Amino acid sequence: PAVVNIDTVSYPKRTNSVFDMFPWFFGRPEPVQGQGSGWIYDGQNGYIVTNDHVVERADEITVTLPNKQQYVGKVVGRDRLSDVAVIKIDAKNLPSLKLHSGSPPEIGSWAIAVGNPFGLQNTVTVGVVSATGREFETSDGRRIEDAIQTDAAINPGNSGGPLCNINGEVIGMNTLIRVDSQGLGFAISAETLRKIVPELIKNGRVIRPWVGFV
Repeated sequence: PAVVNIDTVSYPKRTNSVFDMFPWFFGRPEPVQGQGSGWIYDGQNGYIVTNDHVVERADEITVTLPNKQQYVGKVVGRDRLSDVAVIKIDAKNLPSLKLHSGSPPEIGSWAIAVGNPFGLQNTVTVGVVSATGREFETSDGRRIEDAIQTDAAINPGNSGGPLCNINGEVIGMNTLIRVDSQGLGFAISAETLRKIVPELIKNGRVIRPWVGFV
């Protein structure tokens, strides 16, 4: 009940090109629609965690709960580098999920992916934790650190949904798959989420240190 569907709409930005100057002749560009998943982090205040790539270009965000109630979502904070975002809806007393605390999940332990692949709400797939501590950089410049690898089926639309253990605790957030393979899905670890999500709620961004030399 704490896993939600996220629908987005992005409107193409004007470029001052000849195509934008004469829309009655060339036609107007169509809005781009997207889908993803999310999970309720704080049910008392309506905070929902998802992937940054789900909402980064969104002009409109619609959050649908499992009971079919819909809310307008507002981005509270985003961190492109780690691919984590927090959105807020105007709702209270919602069911929420708990982040797993303690050591990383054991290799071979159960992993349950929950989300809305291809818009099919409340889909559950089961596998195991294949590896932990994976680090890689995506083609669009995001750097995922300390990721969990799983063979639980993850498909387009699962992004932003939780990866849970058998106790229903969030051990990670489903983020990406290798499209040229089978059984290679990756989730942002609970440890990373524990550090980043409170910062996004407080500051709207992640403040990282840097060193400069003169």
